[in-house]
Amino acid sequence: MEQVFQQLINGISLGGIYALMALGYTMVYGIINLINFAHGDIYMVGAYVGFALTTFFNIGFLPALLISMAVTSLLGIIIEKIAYKPLRKSPRITALITAISISLLLQYTMMYFVGPQTRTFPEVLESKSLRFLNGNVILDIKNVYILAITLILMVALQFIVKKTKMGKAMRASSFDLEAAELMGVNVNKVISFTFAMGSALAGAAGVLVGIYYNTINPLMGSLPGLKAFVAAVLGGIGAIPGAVLGGFSLGLIETIVSANGGSVFKDAVAFLILILVLLIKPNGLLGKTVKEKV
Repeated sequence: MEQVFQQLINGISLGGIYALMALGYTMVYGIINLINFAHGDIYMVGAYVGFALTTFFNIGFLPALLISMAVTSLLGIIIEKIAYKPLRKSPRITALITAISISLLLQYTMMYFVGPQTRTFPEVLESKSLRFLNGNVILDIKNVYILAITLILMVALQFIVKKTKMGKAMRASSFDLEAAELMGVNVNKVISFTFAMGSALAGAAGVLVGIYYNTINPLMGSLPGLKAFVAAVLGGIGAIPGAVLGGFSLGLIETIVSANGGSVFKDAVAFLILILVLLIKPNGLLGKTVKEKV
């Protein structure tokens, strides 16, 4: 029982990080039907910004987190304006190839400036832990921070989408982009805002990963970015609650597989889940079936 609770804590922490990244995928796809494969590398940039702020400027964890979110938010807007906006009316394969190219550009640009070596993220949080069940279950302060920040950001995002004027414009654009534009919605502004929000969440996830695993490198966004995409598909890409559900589900599944001696196969399990979802329920757990007119 102690082992179950311990793995549950670890799975929820990992799942929260996947959920933050999956939200960026699902928001962008929900409005312009684009799979932004550069999203994982924006997460990597967020981790490096947090590393630089805490290491060289001695900034505390929370200010570093907020500044990293602001920087990655700006980066997301720049990428959308330069790389994706000119291709909105192009075939989807063109935008997909562009997204992969942006991903590689971010990786190797970062590698050029900081080097390919793995860096150790500084200990910006006090090393404290709570013990339960006779000391056999450990709740590290890092897990508490990750879960708390993840929940706060998700609630804030839900508030923006449901209760604000921009959120209403985002929901209208997700239903029908052209109709929303005809009704007076500034579609360009909505898309830029969506990229900004998604990129800010990815930046936050990058900093949280830095404090959780204590290591970062220029290629750290590739695999987690793909797993976050799997989480978005699992929950139902285009659905915000689905991204949250998919992220936490994938984190728990990975942790359970690792705990039972399958750490070598935990990455393969994520993509096996993707294949099964596409075969059995292509719209995901909370996705809706959309009928297209021919």
